[in-house]
Amino acid sequence: MAKKAIVTGGSRGIGKGIVLALAAEGYDVAFTYASKKEAAEKLAETVRKEYGREAYIFQASLEVPGIAHKMFEKATAALGGLDLLVNNAGLTICESIQNITEENLDHLLNLDFRTFVILMRDASRYMIDHKIKGNIINITSSRGQRAYPECGVYCGLKAGLIHAVRAFALDVSAYGIRINNVAPGATRIRTKAEMAAMKTGDASDYFWRKEYEDKTKEITSDFWDDLGELIPLGRAGTPQDIANTVVFLASDKAAYITGETIRVDGGLILPGMPEGFAGQDSAGTSGWGRPAVEE
Repeated sequence: MAKKAIVTGGSRGIGKGIVLALAAEGYDVAFTYASKKEAAEKLAETVRKEYGREAYIFQASLEVPGIAHKMFEKATAALGGLDLLVNNAGLTICESIQNITEENLDHLLNLDFRTFVILMRDASRYMIDHKIKGNIINITSSRGQRAYPECGVYCGLKAGLIHAVRAFALDVSAYGIRINNVAPGATRIRTKAEMAAMKTGDASDYFWRKEYEDKTKEITSDFWDDLGELIPLGRAGTPQDIANTVVFLASDKAAYITGETIRVDGGLILPGMPEGFAGQDSAGTSGWGRPAVEE
């Protein structure tokens, strides 16, 4: 019988890579999307046709309290079981302490932490009730282990998850359930073709450059190309890099690993280098310890 997995935020980027990797390993997969229904449907069709596995999609605005629990119940019913939960859906919003808005604070708290905890709770209960020695894997970030300007909330929440799973892993270890984290570094979440198809970027699209709005010009180099040259292993990460680690942690080869955070960043933070343009504010006008230049 095929194993069953739920992946949040599975329609594109890292989540898409995880969905495809799990399907290749023989999992039936239920995954969520926020707004890109067409991309989710296309991915589900790929899972069915190319891998011969079942795929179920659920629209879920996971930052809204109560939605994660409802989605979990629908997804486990559709799958007919659960062996693996992958908490992946999240958002990066960068604001300095003096500019944090309550709207963004609540959004990040709900989506990047609260939803993770609620789904870990629901998955643990389900696995215990059904006597399943399953796995729970959270996608955190290398930013949970290093400080960056304008990242106090996001980095803090990711750091919180790193510590939280140590305690949560102890809570469920007696039932044979393992909980671990995968912490990506700079990982390509959009291909050049995907960026070329975008009209413009929004506040969370840190990779976006104004020049991409000129559709007469080809995108020859992007954020991840430039940053990749600074990373010790010589390139930015890919969704497949993260997915490979998820597959490993969910397998019997990792049967003696729990409560851990595995960083997959090509050595990005080993020498303490800033990620991207972290030495500047979002306007690119200041360096470490220097205030932004006012117009």
